[in-house]
Amino acid sequence: MEKDEIPEERLSKLFQEAKKVIIAPGYGLAQAQAQQQLKKFMDVLEEKGKEVKAAIHPVAGRMPGHMNVLLAEVGVEHDKLFDMEEINPEFPDTDLVVIVGACDVVNPAAQDEEGTPLSGMPILQVSEAKNIVVCNLDDQPGYSGVENPLYGRDKVIPLWGDASETVPMLTEIVESLDSS
Repeated sequence: MEKDEIPEERLSKLFQEAKKVIIAPGYGLAQAQAQQQLKKFMDVLEEKGKEVKAAIHPVAGRMPGHMNVLLAEVGVEHDKLFDMEEINPEFPDTDLVVIVGACDVVNPAAQDEEGTPLSGMPILQVSEAKNIVVCNLDDQPGYSGVENPLYGRDKVIPLWGDASETVPMLTEIVESLDSS
């Protein structure tokens, strides 16, 4: 991803205005080994006065509990990690969701389309948030093979590329903000 492809002005405005930010990590975070960069990003958001939480889907990663362990290993406090049932009601009141390496666990096709491998699977209801930034490798379907219609929505800013590169870019944008 080239720097000029990043809508920095739009991202800066979203981060400046956001009071509540929820991070939705997935397998791509682990694959990119970007958990330390994500921890720094979360810390910088909090330094700027944002409420920050991490939404943990039970099967995000390679096995149940993988995201909890991955984030705990880099020092993300347990009280920042929220399971799907607890966090889903908060999405409509969330200013900004940042998806990092998650596809199937945030794919609204699981509820909107019948007859797919995802049909009926409970998901993180990120599509209900006011704005969404997607830091995924690309727009290709996840493990299920089901395309994610979330990526094409107007309130979504996709940042395609390795999370070890895109998350630090977001951190730089947030660091440059005026403190609220």
